[in-house]
Amino acid sequence: MENKSLNELIEQVKQNSFSSSKGFDRRRFLQGAGKVAGVSLGLTIAQSVGLNAVEVSAAAPKFLSYPFTLGVASGDPLADSIVLWTRLAPDPLNGGGMPNQPIPVKWELSEDEDFHRIVKRGTEVARPELAHSVHVDVKGLKPSHIYYYRFKSGHELSPVGKTKTLPSANEEVASMTFAFASCQQYEHGYFTAYEHMVKEQLDFVVHLGDYIYEYGPNEYVAASGNVRTHSSAEIQTLQDYRNRHAQYRADANLKSAHAVFPWIVTWDDHEVENNYANVIPEKGQSVEAFIQRRAAAYQAYYEHMPLRQTSLPHGADMRLYRDFSYGKLASFQVLDTRQYRDDQANGDGTKPQTPESLDPKRTLLGNEQEKWLFTNLEKSACHWNVLAQQIFFAPRKFGTAAKPTYSMDAWDGYTANRQRVIDFIEKKKLDNVIVLTGDVHANWASNLYADFANLNSRIIGAEFIGTSITSGGNGADKRADTDKILSQNPHLTFFNDYRGYVRCTVTPDIWQADYRVVPFVTEPGAEISTRASFQYKKDGKGMTEVEVNNVPRGLKISKEVEEDRMRAHGKAHEKQELKKKEKVQQ
Repeated sequence: MENKSLNELIEQVKQNSFSSSKGFDRRRFLQGAGKVAGVSLGLTIAQSVGLNAVEVSAAAPKFLSYPFTLGVASGDPLADSIVLWTRLAPDPLNGGGMPNQPIPVKWELSEDEDFHRIVKRGTEVARPELAHSVHVDVKGLKPSHIYYYRFKSGHELSPVGKTKTLPSANEEVASMTFAFASCQQYEHGYFTAYEHMVKEQLDFVVHLGDYIYEYGPNEYVAASGNVRTHSSAEIQTLQDYRNRHAQYRADANLKSAHAVFPWIVTWDDHEVENNYANVIPEKGQSVEAFIQRRAAAYQAYYEHMPLRQTSLPHGADMRLYRDFSYGKLASFQVLDTRQYRDDQANGDGTKPQTPESLDPKRTLLGNEQEKWLFTNLEKSACHWNVLAQQIFFAPRKFGTAAKPTYSMDAWDGYTANRQRVIDFIEKKKLDNVIVLTGDVHANWASNLYADFANLNSRIIGAEFIGTSITSGGNGADKRADTDKILSQNPHLTFFNDYRGYVRCTVTPDIWQADYRVVPFVTEPGAEISTRASFQYKKDGKGMTEVEVNNVPRGLKISKEVEEDRMRAHGKAHEKQELKKKEKVQQ
């Protein structure tokens, strides 16, 4: 296939995957489109890393306006290195506003915020092929050490960022504190939670996906109404995704949170498109459109995140699953549950289990990532084994006792893959597994059992599901269906529907999760409070609630139910389809 053009490859996939007699063959689509995606992504990124010699002017660049509008960030912390990030973008919502040429960017790393004790410095090249983003992998650093960093290009100086390396792998660590967050639909509210997060004493932040949303203005509408507006129609192209990331990154509270802590990131679906699976689009898209869209989305994601070059998109794959060890205290396995999955069973949505969803061959992680996970769990000698991932791991039953239904997009739609993970944990007799989850725009907590059908079986760990930063709007303490869902799922011990993040404080013996929430996001200024705190102690008894509080000014109960979230996405898609029809008719 190497000698064929991209257009020829796309046409071949279309002909092989679609026919008037057979309809849409998802399996052949997946196989063929994956080959095309490999070529398209490969072509895009081969240019991005500058395989050819590039001349960089020695003269100081001149900018029409301040170029560091998107701030600075750090991430992927290790004991001896950290990634520093920025992007030159004097006109961030219109492609960046940079000339089509490489620009030198100087950087400095210091042990003090006044930069009197500079320990590392250098120059990187901001290339137009990567939207003039800069990813500096600074090595040779001290473990468990705080550093300050900044960038300079021409006569312009960036804001100062603060970061921290991890402890050495063999170090016994007394404690750590971090926060995890997810789901920040810009239109649904203000990023007030990040304003409070920057005041926390954290070692790092974990983001579990849905960093951006792909929808056009007011397509995806929160129950409490939209209070901000996306700056463009539904995003499709590389420049579209760059502009959308820039709109989110320009938010002052989000910029501040990036500037004061190192971040560990992974994606879910909205970084590309709602509920896509591998190279299978949600619905209503042509083969070539989605392949090109995914390639654009992956590249833009890399351009805007503090990721190492090992995550640079290559071929059909952008390697985002990776691991981090916080000394001997905790081993973090950061998963990608979107890129390698089989298509959602039963047409997606909330459905009864069927032979399709129960098929033992189905995978959520993909074979390579699953083997990688088991290898890391096998060799881990840490006090805690953490799966930082996107979607509900524990079973979550809806419907009725006689006719239960389950989310086909969550691990419930990939029961065999979940069972393989549980079986491996049970084989190793682990009781220290902590699953961190986002996606569902609400706080939940669950004990994890070796057999969820038998709550007398061994407890292997706990899952802490964090609410959204804004997605879904204001929320409430509970919803109309909360009591019913909790009664149907006795392993679920907590629910709350306010917005915020989860703060985790960890020692070798105790994992504490504090659900930090704000009562509203439709206007700035909401105060933060701890709605509840849970501890898990590896004593076979499961988690215990150690603190519970009322949230001032918060709605106590709403009329919403779980299905409303899916309906809102469905309405958004209907609006998109209507706009497409209107465009064709014009």
